[in-house]
Formats: sequence, structure tokens, C-alpha cells
Amino acid sequence: MKQDPENGKDAARDSPLASPTAPILAAHRELIDRLYLESGASSWGLLRGRFESALERSSAKHFTSSAPASHKLEEYLGALHLKDLALASACAEGLSQAWDHFVHQYRAYLRSAAAAILRCPSTSPAAIDLADSLFADLYGLSSAKDGAQRSSLSLFRYFHGRSSLKTWLRAVLAQRHIDTIRANRRFTELDDDDRAPEHASQIHPVAPRVEPVPDPHRAHYLALLSAVFNRALAALDPRDRERLRLYYAEQQTLAEIGRTLGQHESSVSRNLDRIRRDLRIDVEASLRNGRPASNGISPQPGLSEEQIALCFQYASEDAPIDLYKLFPRPAQPPKSTRQQP
Repeated sequence: MKQDPENGKDAARDSPLASPTAPILAAHRELIDRLYLESGASSWGLLRGRFESALERSSAKHFTSSAPASHKLEEYLGALHLKDLALASACAEGLSQAWDHFVHQYRAYLRSAAAAILRCPSTSPAAIDLADSLFADLYGLSSAKDGAQRSSLSLFRYFHGRSSLKTWLRAVLAQRHIDTIRANRRFTELDDDDRAPEHASQIHPVAPRVEPVPDPHRAHYLALLSAVFNRALAALDPRDRERLRLYYAEQQTLAEIGRTLGQHESSVSRNLDRIRRDLRIDVEASLRNGRPASNGISPQPGLSEEQIALCFQYASEDAPIDLYKLFPRPAQPPKSTRQQP
């Protein structure tokens, strides 16, 4: 999987304060106004300009090569987790109301996520330490001679809204745990070197590094998400399935889909946003509720919020859902072998 700050990796390589020489959103005032209202950013006291800066960073990260077409930009921004992005941006600004909400809503989740990573109870000291260690970086604390003070480099500035805030936080926690393992391993190797004998011929070969044990439930989560997604997809209105097929499998533009379906491209964009949102809600509900036994099939217990977040995280890494199989291209009629007159 590509490493970038959105999934919690290599954050130091991508400065959140960097901005493009030509702002992508400069000519989209009305769109920004609408997204600002939809995000609820004003409820945290987040100014419109600050929210626009967050959208600008997200857009610049996604559209790296050239300025996008207006419909592509509107489609991308409309698919963002706007409420999560507004909350993260408000927390990055140090707004107390947003921080109080974040701590109240996410502290327990972070500890549960840390427990899932460490495979221990959420009340264990190790899980609590791993989860709570994240708060200083999220708030943006830096050490100084007169004690800790707030820095502008809050870790929240690396959240671009492409995933949910819960998924992103769990990825950051997982990467932090991996970094800790690697740091401890390097320290152990250096410590072994300090105790090494004088003669190189007496040094024992270094034992091979042991990679972290993969999640044994990963394949199960992926298969479960794929099955639930297939069922949700089959339950869609045929016209909605056709919209998804044209967009994802045929890779048609919004304008091309609009011509096919007799709609304006803005309507196509809104419908795609609605379908993606409804699919996400249906899939999460199915995972959360499980499935009773029927026709000789064993019951499927419901998943916790942390397990659901894992399903989506693993799916984003492995992309197990093949849209070309879900939306097969129509069979082409056989070419006639009759000679033309």
C-alpha cells in the first residue's frame, strides 16, 4: 500500500503546511460555501478560511499532476468525510469545543483500537499507553524549556478526509506500534554492538529480523466485507447499479454517463455520492448486525466498531472487491463471417 499521511505513514515527508503555487479551489467559491455548511465546521468555531485550507491540502494531495476539471474536483470533494475533516481541522486549530468533543467521543475508541492491535484488553496499561500517547501529537505539543507548549504541527493536519477519522486514527496507531517495535529492535542491536568483544572474529551473526505477526483474522474480515458488499450491491435499484457500472467498470466520465442516462452531469455526481453513502451505511449495518442461521448456513455474529474499521482498512489495502467481476461487460455479439458483397 502506498505510504502517505492519510493512512498514518511517512507523515514527516509531506509537510501539511505546504500549499500549491496556484490554489486549486480559487475559482470555486460557491462550492466551498456549500461544503462548509454541510461539514458543520461553524459549530466548532472553525472559520471558513481554515476549512478551505484543509480542503486545499486534501485536493493538492490527491491531484498531484495538474489542476483537475471542475466536475472531477466537485466529485472528489463531495466524497470526502466532511464532518470528520471539519472536526480534525478544528482540533488542529486548538478549538476547545472541538477538542472536548473529540476526547469524549474518541478516547474509548482509541483504547479499543490499541487493544485490537496489541491483542490485549482495552483496560490494560499497554493499550492505554499506546492510545493516550497519540493525544500529544494530535494536539501538537512540543517540548520547550518552560514546559510543553502547543505547536502548529498537529498530527490532525495530515488527515485529508479521504477515509473516516476512525479508520485514519487506527492506521496511525498501528503505524506507531510498528515504529516502536522497529525502534526497540534497533536499540537492542546497538546495545548488542556495545557489548561485543574486541575481535570481530568473535562476534556472533545477528539473528534475522522477525516481522510483526499478521492479523490472523484479516482474510476472514476481507471475505466477510466482500460478501456483505455483494449483497448490498445486489439490493440496489437497477438504475443505481448501472450508474456504478458505467463509472467504475466502464470508467466513463460524468458527462458520458449523463448522456447515456439522459441526466445532467451534476445529477450524476449527486447520485453517485448518494449511492456510495447508502452502500456504506448498508454494509456497516450488515456487519454490525450479523446474520442469523438459515438454510443450514451458520449464523454470523455482528462485529464491533473496531472490527468494522478493520474490515474497511484491510479492504483499502488489498482491494479485494473486483468491480470488473461485479459489473461484467456485456457480451459482444459474434462478428459475422459472411463475405460482404
